[in-house]
Amino acid sequence: MQSSDAVVEHDGEGVETHALFGSRRECGEFEQRVLRFAERSDDRCDKERDEVLYALSGNGEATIGGERSSLATGTAAFVAAGTTWRVDDAEELVLLSVLVEEPLPANGTTHAIVDLAAEQTRGATSGRQFRLLATPELGCASVTQFVGYIPVGRAPEHFHKYDEVVYVLEGEGALHVGDESEVLRPGSCVHLPARLVHCLENAGPDVMQVLGVFRPAGSPADAYYPDGAPAAVPQEA
Repeated sequence: MQSSDAVVEHDGEGVETHALFGSRRECGEFEQRVLRFAERSDDRCDKERDEVLYALSGNGEATIGGERSSLATGTAAFVAAGTTWRVDDAEELVLLSVLVEEPLPANGTTHAIVDLAAEQTRGATSGRQFRLLATPELGCASVTQFVGYIPVGRAPEHFHKYDEVVYVLEGEGALHVGDESEVLRPGSCVHLPARLVHCLENAGPDVMQVLGVFRPAGSPADAYYPDGAPAAVPQEA
């Protein structure tokens, strides 16, 4: 579950790739990677898979679907299958990429850019909050991408009906599954198959932040207790 054993590759396009989850680690829905750009890259295009990106650190300029966009920490992007993109300029730019296997049609949408700071904060279970990034409303039909904010403490055990990959942005804690626990820290990555009963614990002292991508798309707040009862979600004002 940790990213410390990531496979480091150089793809010949000016990009250092740290492979996290994918088919080699029994994650059939996604391929999760960290991409490091130190300079301009060659054109990149995946004809078969959608891609959702999130700027973990650094700054840069990119051309996505023919449109020039600025990238900075907290910028997210959806890139539909068959859409060409590249990084034109990079200052220690680090992106988290999740490739989506066998995506649903994007219905003509080639890409979308989202600024985390501009998105509404929404409530979830156990005092947790989240902000949505790439969603079907922006053309990303297959998945939902979000940043979650987890308060100090341990949530009740629960499961989701979606398959999810998670990357820890800030904070330390643990993932609990049955009698097993794994330490979480910035850079840790987790794959949560659908219906896996689990809980995340934030050891504090600050809010833990995680970047999640899941399918089928929906609300990150949709959770169920082990007996199948829906978890309570606060009503939005």
